[in-house]
Amino acid sequence: MNTRIQAVNFEMANKLEQHIEKKLKKFEKSLDDSTLVEIKMKVVKPETNMNKETQVKFVALGSEFFASKTADTFEEGIDDTLDAVARQMEKFKEKRAGK
Repeated sequence: MNTRIQAVNFEMANKLEQHIEKKLKKFEKSLDDSTLVEIKMKVVKPETNMNKETQVKFVALGSEFFASKTADTFEEGIDDTLDAVARQMEKFKEKRAGK
């Protein structure tokens, strides 16, 4: 799995990077080495709560899957976006198997 992580206008801590790697390990079992994962994180409206935007794009299984979430923390945003992408992939697999 090829992973690109982009932190826009902030310095990403090792703890956040480790959290992302841990969450992505769950996908390694069902995806091959050609899978591309792009993660983009940025702070929107720094003066408010719920200001961490996370976007995740997977290019896998011959298709593209995308989710974007805004949360209080980047960890929460990563969890939410990866859950959304996992649901999309599951629906895609079910649809493909039903053909």
